[in-house]
Amino acid sequence: MTVHDIAESSPASTAPTLPQAGKGGGPPRPGLLRRLAGRLRGGVVQGLLVVVALIWITPTFGLFISSLRPSQDNASSGWWNALTRPATLNFENYTQILSDSSITGAFWNTVLIAVPATAAVVILAALAGYAFAWLDFPGRDAIFLVVVAMLVVPVQIGLLPVARLFGALGLFGTIPGVVLFHVAYGLPFAVFLLRNYFADIPQEMLEAARMDGGSEWLIFRRLILPVGRPAIASLAIFQFLWVWNDMLVALIFADSGSQPLTVALQSEMRQFGSNIDVLAPGAFLSLIVPLGVFFAFQRHFVQGVMSGSVK
Repeated sequence: MTVHDIAESSPASTAPTLPQAGKGGGPPRPGLLRRLAGRLRGGVVQGLLVVVALIWITPTFGLFISSLRPSQDNASSGWWNALTRPATLNFENYTQILSDSSITGAFWNTVLIAVPATAAVVILAALAGYAFAWLDFPGRDAIFLVVVAMLVVPVQIGLLPVARLFGALGLFGTIPGVVLFHVAYGLPFAVFLLRNYFADIPQEMLEAARMDGGSEWLIFRRLILPVGRPAIASLAIFQFLWVWNDMLVALIFADSGSQPLTVALQSEMRQFGSNIDVLAPGAFLSLIVPLGVFFAFQRHFVQGVMSGSVK
């Protein structure tokens, strides 16, 4: 018998058998009880989320129903009683409040304050964030530390000094004065947020753009802004909501001709403590605008939150 015949007849030369299904051919399938527990766990979590969402939205729904009820019904019973009598609901309260020049003027004052304050903060913070992240200039780190230190300065500390400064400059009691205050106190957080986001952009992208002959301004417009859109949208939402819902700054720096909607509603509450037919539609009008802004930018907002959590 030759060596070749011995090698062919040896057990080591036999072809390996294929693994049987379910025996080493991959990870074992989870059992029936485990799969059922996983589905129940997912259903319980979804149910809890639905319950939390209903609890969260109930006050807003109650405010909307109260704004549609007559004043005598709001004074005599709770808003949930209108669910059994929907015929009593109407838009008369909104007609009356929209015909009130003080409320409509305060609403437009709020728009004139919130929109410029948000746009200015986003533009200046984007420019400063790019400079702190990717430009080399003397004192860059020291200046950024000063910006970060300003985050811990409360708004209340600057109210009286800024009020005296605005009085000397003729800005006290005007819309530009309120806008400047919001811009000044919104910039530290905005610069800090965008600088950290821009710093996570791969350096190779910027170097490739510079090698192609792109200027810093072109890189900022064509590369930084599109890549940083989620963070910029998140910042815009935060800034707009803060300015739109602010009352402390407006109480101090705005007069009767430049007061926003929050101050106008507060004055109505002071004069007519139970005037729900005025306060409810006014509060709902004040709520619906930032809610619409959030839903308009929610896709970019979620992207910014998720990217920040991953980074």
